[in-house]
Amino acid sequence: MKKTMKNLFLSAALVLAFAANAVTVNQIRTSANTTVNYQEKEYKVIEQGDIAPAVLKSAVDKYAGYALVNAYVAQDGTDYKFVLTKDGKDIAAYFKNSGEFIKEETA
Repeated sequence: MKKTMKNLFLSAALVLAFAANAVTVNQIRTSANTTVNYQEKEYKVIEQGDIAPAVLKSAVDKYAGYALVNAYVAQDGTDYKFVLTKDGKDIAAYFKNSGEFIKEETA
């Protein structure tokens, strides 16, 4: 009887340990996938007249003196990507569809 109870407690402890580990692994995978998905967004080319007014205002305010090379919108419509140039240097600037700045990188 004592041996059966000991095995039962040991089995329960192992199940709990595996369950706790599975939650941690899933959280890490979800975080990694979210980052990867953001970087893998697909964008389509748009005309300057198709840029949402709030986004255009934010971009013009932040990048005064830059020239627009290309404008893109994410396939899901959540954000915009602009390739801008100034003094022979190109950058890519990303904005949410609300006009909020996301990030800038070398183009």
